[in-house]
Amino acid sequence: MTVIKKLVTLLRGSARELGESVVDANATRIYEQEIVDARHSIDQARGDLTGVMAKEMQTARAIEKLKTEVARYEGLALEALNKSQETLALEVANKVGALEQELDEQTKAHASYAVQVAKLKELIKSAEARIREHERELAIAKTTESVYRATRSISENIGSSGSKLVNARQSLERIKQRHEDLSDRMAAAESLDAEFGHAALEKKLAAAGIGEDADRARKVMERVRARQASEGQG
Repeated sequence: MTVIKKLVTLLRGSARELGESVVDANATRIYEQEIVDARHSIDQARGDLTGVMAKEMQTARAIEKLKTEVARYEGLALEALNKSQETLALEVANKVGALEQELDEQTKAHASYAVQVAKLKELIKSAEARIREHERELAIAKTTESVYRATRSISENIGSSGSKLVNARQSLERIKQRHEDLSDRMAAAESLDAEFGHAALEKKLAAAGIGEDADRARKVMERVRARQASEGQG
């Protein structure tokens, strides 16, 4: 049972390490998505703000309308009193009281909406400032990662121990070796031809005074002497 518990603990630890490594490998992408999500939340808050502002405007219009109604009915109550219509004046006064009660409620609602609007505006303003700061940090993080990638690429591929340059050097050495081999083969062929080929035979014949090349100098000298003798007689 103890072994099973240890195995379970080991698996949990491995899963945690794997999760952390995945998060670390994608930290910038996760950070960017969190900023996108925050920006989306601000857009939703803006939508909520417009709704509250609409309520604030509606209650403001209702307040103005109620004030007009109160003034109108108070005038009517006064007119009824002037005409000794006490009962009618009381009825109108009750109407004014109801309007004033509704006016109080609308005024309280309007004040509440105004507070909510101001609060939401401040929250959105603050959140946007923080998001802009995070966006700047994200841009710096991306640039830094690009520099690290470029540095690592140069180090791995072009540095003194870079595998690609090592491979290129090996390729160059193989090319040089092949060229040297071809040069050696050509030199060997020429050496063999000089020793055993047609050129070797002709050289031996010339050395023995045999063949066209051996007799050519004698014939040229005979021709020159004949010309000399001919010019001397003339």
